Amino acid sequence: MKAIKTAAPKNVDEYVTAQPKNVQAILNKLRTTIRSAAPKAEEVISYQMPAYKYKGMLVFFAAWQNHIGLYPAGRLMAFEKDLARYERSKGTIKFPLDKRIPFGLISKIVKFRVKENEEKAVFRKSLKK
Repeated sequence: MKAIKTAAPKNVDEYVTAQPKNVQAILNKLRTTIRSAAPKAEEVISYQMPAYKYKGMLVFFAAWQNHIGLYPAGRLMAFEKDLARYERSKGTIKFPLDKRIPFGLISKIVKFRVKENEEKAVFRKSLKK
């Protein structure tokens, strides 16, 4: 699968506006979904993709020729049933551009990742005492 070619973006706005118009709309809604699910997250570019950090990395996303890739920075065993119909590989979920993007599910995944990172932060802090 082919990535949609863009120059190295400086920020998420630049990444989104470099995509085709129909993909921009999806990416903007995805961005809004992630920001709503993780309002304290910092929006960054990492590995030339939009990424969100809160007490560690939460998720990345990228536009591809035929799909949007979501890269949650953790294990998603809790979502196996919900994700069964999507093509996946280790650390990647592919949402086809010709199908409805499951923004509600993406929101749940991001909230799950926020909770995971908060729990990890508490654990790391307890080790330092």
